[in-house]
Amino acid sequence: MKIALAQIITGRDVAGNLTVVEEYARRAKDGGAEIVVFPEATMRAFGNSLLDIAEPLDGPWASRVRSIADELGIVIVAGMFTPGSSGSDGQAKVRNTLLVTGPGVDASYDKVHLFDAFGFLESDTVDAGTGPVTFDVGGVTFGLATCYDIRFPALFTANADRGAVVNIVCASWGSGPGKVDQWKLLARARAVDTTTYVLACGQGDPATQGVEPRGAAPTGVGHSAVVSPFGEVLQELDGAPGLIFADLDPALVKEARTKLPVLANRREF
Repeated sequence: MKIALAQIITGRDVAGNLTVVEEYARRAKDGGAEIVVFPEATMRAFGNSLLDIAEPLDGPWASRVRSIADELGIVIVAGMFTPGSSGSDGQAKVRNTLLVTGPGVDASYDKVHLFDAFGFLESDTVDAGTGPVTFDVGGVTFGLATCYDIRFPALFTANADRGAVVNIVCASWGSGPGKVDQWKLLARARAVDTTTYVLACGQGDPATQGVEPRGAAPTGVGHSAVVSPFGEVLQELDGAPGLIFADLDPALVKEARTKLPVLANRREF
């Protein structure tokens, strides 16, 4: 199965971001991909208001993504924001949602682990999801995760327990000293400790386009990568926007789980 990772840089303009989705989805389809993965916050970049653009999964933004996927005959995974709850103080929140849509697929995942770290408090404005989500394409099971989730191995193991041989991580990774190295290390670690492929798709680094970061909002560092179940980096981008392709072979996961049966050997404490 051929997949593509679309490392894009989104902004405030929701309609403009949709145009970028369509452009990269077409390029992915032309390259033979069955699935194209976009980053977290594809709908609108962090550092902008999210409440005013959050919409249900049957709203106009998600519906347009569905129509692109249906028109092209490709599965699209993309980060958006859906309405959340209102707290006791009356403050409305959103959910940080991954939409999965395309031929025979319609699923969504709400980010479980909220990014309350490095001076950013995602939980101030975002409701956490409640559990793992997997989906199937062409007989291959994929698990979903978002950004900060990558620091929590149990979610990836839970996806593997549900049959996932591929884990998708969509991110808008925060910049800072050592952050790129951590992102790359964590993607490889999650592949090895679950013997799954990891598709780590992040927002590109705005600095590569001459845009300096504002405040503490995580706006991306790039370095999207495809990692094998043995932890080998098969494809990787730098900080700039781009599109990469990779062929996934479920037989390699079977081989990894025979040689390195960490899932079978683990103990519960």
